[in-house]
Amino acid sequence: MAHVQWKPGTMVYPAPAVLISCGSTRADANMFTVAWTGTICTNPAMLSISVRPERHSYDIIRREMQFTVNLTTVAMAHATDWCGVRSGRDYDKWKETGLTPVPGVANSCFYIKESPLAIECRVKEILHLGSHDMFIAEVLGVLADDKFINPDTGAFNMEAAGLMAYAHGGYFALGQKLGHFGFSVRKKN
Repeated sequence: MAHVQWKPGTMVYPAPAVLISCGSTRADANMFTVAWTGTICTNPAMLSISVRPERHSYDIIRREMQFTVNLTTVAMAHATDWCGVRSGRDYDKWKETGLTPVPGVANSCFYIKESPLAIECRVKEILHLGSHDMFIAEVLGVLADDKFINPDTGAFNMEAAGLMAYAHGGYFALGQKLGHFGFSVRKKN
């Protein structure tokens, strides 16, 4: 079997399907779907999102220099897709999706109550790259739904949260855990 060569493209899948919330007042608050996000640094904790300048939320984030990344779940699939194809210029996405805005803690953006994990960020730099601009942001705080926190270890149970991913135009439930970091080299007892 041979590989077929395609033109250059962004085929790094699966990617997290997240809802980005922005805006510090309820009148300005919006959320939109992003699949182009990722970790870029551990210390200080930093991540990035890539956004087309035409998006309604782009100007909100650029003006306020903050946003919140809300992880999505299988139960949030319909709302996640809807927020990606409808504009906050035309709709109150909170009202239309039934998702609940909650005032932020480490930044002044609302986060989504139904999200199992919200990552509050402050923009440090904006890179103009072409079709999208990359917002490089410092993580100010993480808000975790306590029903997914193991009371004995304090660890967040990602598997129980029912997280969702995006791959080449489709949304997918994450499946069976195959191992954990370092399992391939761990000594057997």
